[in-house]
Amino acid sequence: MKAIRYTGLILFLFSLGLFLSSFFLSSFTLTEKSFDSIVKTEHQENLRPAFKEVFDKTYDVSIPFVNEIKGAIEQVNANARAEQRWNDVIYDDYAGSLTRASAEGFVPDNKLLTFLLIYVIGAVGALMFILPQVRLNGPPGIKNNHVFDHALNSRGWMGILTGVLLIGFYILLYFFPAYITNWIIIVDPLQKLINPSATSSQWFLYGFLYTFAVLVMGVRMIIKYRHNKYQVFRTCSVMFFQLAFAFLIPEILVRLNQPYFDFKNMWPLDYDFFDAWHINTLTSSGGAGIFMFAWGITLFVIGVPVFVYFFGKRWYCSWVCGCGGLAETAGDPFRQLSDKSLKAWQIERYLVHAVLVFAVIMTIGVLYSFITGSNTIMGIDTYTYLRKPYGFAIGSIFSGVVGTGFYPLMGNRVWCRFGCPLAAYLGLVQRFKSRFRITTNGGQCISCGNCSTYCEMGIDVRWYAQRGQNIIRSSCVGCGVCSAVCPRGVLNLENRDEEGRFNQPILLGNDSIEVNK
Repeated sequence: MKAIRYTGLILFLFSLGLFLSSFFLSSFTLTEKSFDSIVKTEHQENLRPAFKEVFDKTYDVSIPFVNEIKGAIEQVNANARAEQRWNDVIYDDYAGSLTRASAEGFVPDNKLLTFLLIYVIGAVGALMFILPQVRLNGPPGIKNNHVFDHALNSRGWMGILTGVLLIGFYILLYFFPAYITNWIIIVDPLQKLINPSATSSQWFLYGFLYTFAVLVMGVRMIIKYRHNKYQVFRTCSVMFFQLAFAFLIPEILVRLNQPYFDFKNMWPLDYDFFDAWHINTLTSSGGAGIFMFAWGITLFVIGVPVFVYFFGKRWYCSWVCGCGGLAETAGDPFRQLSDKSLKAWQIERYLVHAVLVFAVIMTIGVLYSFITGSNTIMGIDTYTYLRKPYGFAIGSIFSGVVGTGFYPLMGNRVWCRFGCPLAAYLGLVQRFKSRFRITTNGGQCISCGNCSTYCEMGIDVRWYAQRGQNIIRSSCVGCGVCSAVCPRGVLNLENRDEEGRFNQPILLGNDSIEVNK
């Protein structure tokens, strides 16, 4: 078994190394033919002189090539602005398309082979490393696995290195996609398989990597918690929703000439749902688009309160959400790193609800602009001062760079705890109007601390368990891992009548009293 695991580890590291090194496995040469095929006719006259020194010059890596292209375009724009020739200012981002058209060498010539070597071999290697744990770990159940002694999941050098790689990847993906053209080209065979008329983009790469991680690490999650049917069920659920609803169905819709739409995503997590371009795209796409628009509104207006009332916020955060799915699968090795301190809880409450308020104000602003046609409300430019800052600070930096890149540093639910506006909305409903609670049996608690250690949301579960109090915290996503790791069956996830939900017994020696909070 160890030989199989070591072989799998070698294969995975080979694939990871090839993925990273593929960044350098192409050269880039821009020809005038490629230039003419990519750049709009009205821009060619102004840009061609600026590109004279770039034409037919070969660059060994993408970074200097992209910098030359961006520099040439910026120089043209600077001259146009200085001379107040505003119609000549170029807003199109040609860097990515020109870089892709100029790529030559191993990666563009061997896209399918590179895809197989990186992703197929990588998946096989990962599974060879994961699956033998069924035999090596013995009987099902959570044991003392020295979780705080490992360099990967205890903020050691491996964890820090993983965090740096994740943060770097997200920065490149969001803000400098032209630099990772090789990585985008590699997934083109899969894009063509789903939609032959489409070409892979940075977002297709992102969606594929997201799904790849959820599926592979989902297998690990199932094996680790195979003693608990609830964990197996919800892991299969997030794997299904990520693969089908977040990845395949939107791509198939595009192939059918329908709008790209993720039926499980909703406002305010989908913060651009009410953007003018999105509303116009849906409403101009006939009956299917109008249904999508109505579905999106119904989901957060009616679906959230109804489903949260019966099942708690877990119906979405732990069974459906893509962010939660990645956190529960790829992020599971880091769940013990969540801060359980009172200070962290205080920061969490203020910050996550502040983001929700920001999302509401931003949405009101963009809707006002859409309805009235005015770009300002009370003298405030709704795009410059509301929509753009929200997209950058919350949509990109917080949810992406910090939300995932900080897994190995702050735990796997950083975004869900401190930034997700949808989690805040769900949590408010769960706290005050829901049948869901985690009940505790304080008389059986041995204060082992497993529940608090494994709580990804930073809840000191043991504090509640020792007192026999129901856990109804708005931040609880109902993942149930606290119950799964409890050796005495003290914690139970329940959907019961609201009566008595806030009446929680506090144990005093051998006696107990009822308090109303």
